[in-house]
Amino acid sequence: MEISERLLRPREVCERLGISYTTLYRWIRDGRIRAIRTAGGKYRIPESEVKRIAEGLSTLVETRAVIYARVSSSDQKSDLERQVEYLTQYCSARGYRVVDVLSDVASGLNTNRKGLLKLFNYVVDRQVDVVVVTYKDRLTRFGFEYLEYFFNQYGVRVEVVFGEEPKDAYQELVEDLLAVVTSFAGKLYGLRSHRKKKLVEGFKKLLEEVEKECVF
Repeated sequence: MEISERLLRPREVCERLGISYTTLYRWIRDGRIRAIRTAGGKYRIPESEVKRIAEGLSTLVETRAVIYARVSSSDQKSDLERQVEYLTQYCSARGYRVVDVLSDVASGLNTNRKGLLKLFNYVVDRQVDVVVVTYKDRLTRFGFEYLEYFFNQYGVRVEVVFGEEPKDAYQELVEDLLAVVTSFAGKLYGLRSHRKKKLVEGFKKLLEEVEKECVF
């Protein structure tokens, strides 16, 4: 009697290969690893595929990595250090050679970040194979897919170690939302307009009410 091959869940595959969920699903989408869909729409990966990929990873040429970390304010520098420390260990565990460690203390909405611009130069000059970040929003608050597509055009992939943002990122998100509303209000009504001030103040109150509802 023929014995069917064991099918592994995504979590087990990620643990065996030392990759993130984001990387695994990208490999599935690109056809790099064969996956089977269950009746419920879940992915299952044949164990032979995992062994094949594992053998390939062990014989790959050197992977050049750039670590990118970001926080929004100077009082979060301890978090910045934790990001760098974790990502350094992550790269070491996967055998990546770290070309550079880049960091910024700025909003994710700010596109004129020194570290981010230097990262762009590495990508365009083809001096890096993979960019490693903890969360998507460390690179950019909005438009991550566009940035990832840009990197891919130069043969660079982005590895996001964690899927969802931590709960303590709420305040940073609020600040970014407020910055967006303030910017649009200024364009609609003028920088010193009374309407602009009224709109921004109203939005602040709304955020405060939402925060209270989340707490209670």
